[in-house]
Amino acid sequence: MPHHPAPAPYPETPSKKDYKHELLALQIELVKLQKHIIAHGDRILVLFEGRDSGGKDGTIKRIVQHLSPRETRVVALGKPSERDRTSWYFQRYVPHLPAAEEMVLFNRSWYNRAGVERVMGFCTDAEYEEFMETVPAFEQMLIRSGIHLIKYYLDISKDEQKKRLAARRKDPLKQWKMSPIDAVAQKHWRDYSEARDAMFARTHSALAPWTIARADDKKLTRLSIIKDLLTRLDYADKDHELIRPNPDVVFPYAEANFANGMIAA
Repeated sequence: MPHHPAPAPYPETPSKKDYKHELLALQIELVKLQKHIIAHGDRILVLFEGRDSGGKDGTIKRIVQHLSPRETRVVALGKPSERDRTSWYFQRYVPHLPAAEEMVLFNRSWYNRAGVERVMGFCTDAEYEEFMETVPAFEQMLIRSGIHLIKYYLDISKDEQKKRLAARRKDPLKQWKMSPIDAVAQKHWRDYSEARDAMFARTHSALAPWTIARADDKKLTRLSIIKDLLTRLDYADKDHELIRPNPDVVFPYAEANFANGMIAA
């Protein structure tokens, strides 16, 4: 099991004014990107995984806010049906994959099996092992078919998760986010850490790498993920200075991230 030291220092939070200004500039870059995707028939697939209350919803919302809904889809599947449970595991995700000119963002994905299903006992050990062994080949098929696959994991500290879950319970506008899984997230913190670490070790590859976002600061996380996404994809008139991501917030997975405190214990 990886050793987790004290958290690494976190960058300074932008002011509300600076955040809004920079977010708008980045959203203009995203519109440029979408024009390129449509013109060239690209197929973009972005997976968002992470801790409960890690900020996936808010980050995805800012990415798609000003994009064309015809060519942009957000996929957030509910729990599997009886039919899903007796089908090939990846089957219910395949219909949602991007066609030409589309960008699809998965708010949680097939990696449910490596995380919540593993921790909460919703799958057997054999099902878990089959997933971990076959997901690299599945993703390799997607990439070879021409899909551009990007995988993000939003990582937060235990204290920050505790604060966010408490805020959800109190805010009547956020209570829809609460689930029985969220209610036991803190209790199973260590189990989720172990499942996350195993997922990284077994499903990170040069072809389909994991990118980690330190997500304790929502504003920094949103800006940094959008910047990272824009650096990975081709489009005309790219503002290279604007989209330079902060390596202290978003960075490629590496085992050294455990030792230097960049991944939350």
